[in-house]
Amino acid sequence: MTNKIDTDMVKHVAHLVRLGISEEEAQKFSPQFTSIIDYFNMLNEVDTENVPPASDITNNTNVLREDTAKPSMSREEFLKNAPNSERGYIKVPTVLGDE
Repeated sequence: MTNKIDTDMVKHVAHLVRLGISEEEAQKFSPQFTSIIDYFNMLNEVDTENVPPASDITNNTNVLREDTAKPSMSREEFLKNAPNSERGYIKVPTVLGDE
């Protein structure tokens, strides 16, 4: 079952993703994309009736530690590391303007 990807479709998809491609590139990609689609169609023909879904093929488990509160640096120590602070807060440049 071949779904031919013609140059018009290649150019259409390129337009959708805002890629500028030439006619030569569209002609080059057309058989490549067709080959990819043919491969996926071939995979669809594989019998997977008795194959369980693979949700985690690594069998790894998370190793988590307890979330415990620990002492941190004081506000004054923290603000010493900031390039600019004002009234106990870090001062950053305006991003959106004076709105």
